[in-house]
Amino acid sequence: MKVIADPKKLNQLLKKITQRGKSVGFVPTMGALHLGHLSLIKQAVLENDTVAVSIFVNPYQFGPQEDLHKYPRSLKNDLALCRKAKVDLIFLPNQKTIYPQGFSSFVDVEGLGQLLCGAFRPGHFRAVATVVAKLLNIVGPNALYLGQKDAQQALIISKMVKDLNFPVEVRVMPTVRQKDGLALSSRNVYLNKSQKSDALVLSKALGLAKSLLDHGQRDANRIISRMQELVGKKKQARIDYIAIVDLEKLQPIKKINQDCLICLAVKIGKTRLIDNLLFNYVKT
Repeated sequence: MKVIADPKKLNQLLKKITQRGKSVGFVPTMGALHLGHLSLIKQAVLENDTVAVSIFVNPYQFGPQEDLHKYPRSLKNDLALCRKAKVDLIFLPNQKTIYPQGFSSFVDVEGLGQLLCGAFRPGHFRAVATVVAKLLNIVGPNALYLGQKDAQQALIISKMVKDLNFPVEVRVMPTVRQKDGLALSSRNVYLNKSQKSDALVLSKALGLAKSLLDHGQRDANRIISRMQELVGKKKQARIDYIAIVDLEKLQPIKKINQDCLICLAVKIGKTRLIDNLLFNYVKT
């Protein structure tokens, strides 16, 4: 496994690989790797000749009151996990490499980036789209691997890839959960024991929504109301949003007669967690 910090060196190396007709799979990360990241890497290894992983904590993704300086960093462990998972290349740039002095070009996926999490984290998805665009230009992969847990992010990146004609296939892989249902997240390390217990309410609320849908409930507002009631029982939980939206424009749905995304963002103490569920509508 090679660790490369220079974008030009990485780009030249990967170009030689693709020119030989070999495929490149790419997994962008901010480090603090967990089983969710490893599931993406495993799929990339399965489907490609060469796998590249980036580790870069993108400062522009963090708002003024967010956790940039506290964000978990575990490079030694991350590299060990990648080596064990048979990653071929690690791209490990520093901030000046990605954002050199005078950097002033950004990618903004209008509309999608201002909804849901974007309404609570202004500029977040602009930063995500920008750094992923840069990484795609540097790596030049055949396939990009993203997690369904970050559903809005995955949709925004997919839209950017389509709109800007990036020659890459976007592969969105299922959310990985603990046995108790908690979606894996690098931010879970912030939770103490009681908060981890309360955090289970996110997946339980999604389970409640699924149960209501399976029993024929199609009124989105009623489902949301039941979810809000359940989450509200946890003293440490504060809801940012609970929404049921379409899969293309993330617009609210009143009556569920199509495939949709049920999603929520909840603060447990000071830690903001997100989760979601894809519902496949079957006409009866």
